[in-house]
Order: sequence, then structure tokens, then C-alpha cells
Amino acid sequence: MKSPFTLRRNRPERRGCANEQGFTLTELMVVLVILGVLSAAIVLVMPDPRGRLIDEGEAFAARANAAQEIAIVEMRDTALWVSPAGYGFERYDGDEWSPMTIPPFQDRQWPEDTAVSIAQQDGERTRIIFDATGLNGPLDVTLARGDNSVSVAIGADGTINVAG
Repeated sequence: MKSPFTLRRNRPERRGCANEQGFTLTELMVVLVILGVLSAAIVLVMPDPRGRLIDEGEAFAARANAAQEIAIVEMRDTALWVSPAGYGFERYDGDEWSPMTIPPFQDRQWPEDTAVSIAQQDGERTRIIFDATGLNGPLDVTLARGDNSVSVAIGADGTINVAG
């Protein structure tokens, strides 16, 4: 007895060459390599959201140098104070020290994940004074983040060096 249901396999006829049926493995691998190279380039170009530690050290040194130059040009003592939490600048007005409010010299906090060590630490804040001749007391500040460290050395002769 024949079944009323018959199985028919409806297969579409294949037309064309065998190499026109999709992407080859080589083509897929080339695309993956291109995507890998592009994503690596993007990751290398993206800035670190925390900022580079050397940039923080250089900015600190540049501000200290500018404060030193202001002391010379204006013939007024200028001070730099540094603590493990941040740093700032003060100006002597003849009677007392007052914070500098010009934007580059406003008090700044170190980034949260940055450890700061001060070689000449004397209390909560260490202060050096830039006098009208450009001379000052020495100061060595080391910034550390993870395995990286940057040293900023302010010499008694007024030289400022960043190493790291």
C-alpha cells in the first residue's frame, strides 16, 4: 500500500560557480585582521582617563617655574606649598601670605589614585619661598601611580627638573 504522503525533496538547483556561493575563509580572515589592527590603533590613540603621570609632574613643575618668574618680575616673594593632598601658591603682600587666585595658581588637588611623597616634609604642608632673586629652598616631590613614578626636583638655585 502506498502512502498518501510522499516525501519530496525540493532542492533548488545550484547554478553558478563554486566560488560564488559566499565568502571564503581567506576573505573572512582578512576582514578579522583588518578589524583587529583598527581596534588596536584606536586603543593606543585613546587617552588614559586618569591622565598620564608625567603630564601631572610637568604641569606641577611648569606652575612652580611660573611662580618663580612672577616673584622675580614683580619683586615680591611667592610661595609654593605642597601636601600629600595637593598644592597651591601664595603671595606675600607685606603683612601676610595670601592665596593666589589667578587660575593657573589656584589650589590644586592631586588625582585620587596618585601617591605623593615629599622629601622635605615638615608637617602637613611643606612650603618653599621664591624670592625676588629667583632663589628658593630645595624641594623634592615624587608622584607615584601603580608601577610608575615621576620626580620633580626644585633646586636651591631655582632649577626645576622632572624625571620619570
